[in-house]
Amino acid sequence: MSSVTTGAPPCILSDELDAFRASVRAFAQAKLAPGYLERALSDDFPGDVYRLLADQGLIGLEVSPEHGGQGADHLAAGIAVEELARADFSAAYMVFAATVEGGLIERDPTLGPELLPALLAGELKLCLGLTEPESGSDAGAMKATATRVDGGWLLRGEKTSITGLPAAQMAIVFARSAGGPSAFLVDLDDPTITRQRFRDPGLRPVGRGSITLDATFVPETRLMGQEGRGLALVLHEFDYTRSLLGLMAIATAEAAIDMTVRYTQQRRTFGRPLSANQGVTFPIAEHLTQLEAARWLCYRALSLRMAGRPHTREAAMVKWWAPQLAVRAIEDCVILHGHVGWSDELPLQAMRRDVSALLIGDGTPQIQKLIIARETFGREPRGPRGTAAATSDRRTG
Repeated sequence: MSSVTTGAPPCILSDELDAFRASVRAFAQAKLAPGYLERALSDDFPGDVYRLLADQGLIGLEVSPEHGGQGADHLAAGIAVEELARADFSAAYMVFAATVEGGLIERDPTLGPELLPALLAGELKLCLGLTEPESGSDAGAMKATATRVDGGWLLRGEKTSITGLPAAQMAIVFARSAGGPSAFLVDLDDPTITRQRFRDPGLRPVGRGSITLDATFVPETRLMGQEGRGLALVLHEFDYTRSLLGLMAIATAEAAIDMTVRYTQQRRTFGRPLSANQGVTFPIAEHLTQLEAARWLCYRALSLRMAGRPHTREAAMVKWWAPQLAVRAIEDCVILHGHVGWSDELPLQAMRRDVSALLIGDGTPQIQKLIIARETFGREPRGPRGTAAATSDRRTG
């Protein structure tokens, strides 16, 4: 049987992408890895790192060359955040966020030309205000409102769990107008906005917090897309972002494993290296196998997206599985280092805290399993005769 395959064989990345990976890895290991632990223990936003990422062309990586970007594809973006996370999780998150935000801004014909130059130069930092105190995974239940007035809108309400808020100058805020959920670009230095920073254990340089909008005026030109179509702008992005976050978790765990392999080869107990024990090597072998499988599920989801094919189920699989694999792997690395692994003298604890944020962000494991089930069984459970099965506990005679 003759092969119908053209180009690179399936499941193997191109030479161009491999070269890009090598370039990003060399940069990240030389410029970011040495300072990771110090930055991870600080609440200060590393502006020098953000500018360095911008100079490297990694901020807004997928923005088209027409607007000054690299025009990279989804696989390249995945490789970028993967290799950055191997050296510095927070730096990877900055690139991840700017990739998503740059894509949203570029789609607006007015805001794109205005804001993208500053974003790509590392001068503008954005954040996304979607979650509310009583509206997390159920994004459609938002209570923040947008009331039309002369020349624009008045926004009222609270947005919470906004990653990147402490250092951001502008936020993409979602609020319910008469036409439905809409998206607005809001200046965060407006005096009607109150900010609060959360005390999080991980991802500290990026930070997280909430804002309260008290009749905040937003001009008409800051409405993103069509009124009432705000969620359409962002919900489809979750299938993309979940794959990127999965790669970040996997790479961080593999960096922890690399540290552990070196340590156990050098550490001697009972007259031989610690790595001579199967109780050390077998868990590492298991983690590496599972992480590699999860990596290719991430690439599968990204490839399906690039091909314009459905990938919601694969993205949800990535999101519930990869962060849990990563946390467990890092925990074993901590144990294999003994007492020193439990301290902040090594970066293992910081890595675990950073990755643990992904257990919740972009949807909890329970939500992801619900998505997988719905994609498999349909939104309504089906009974044995093809009728919708009862979802209540009402007894039948």
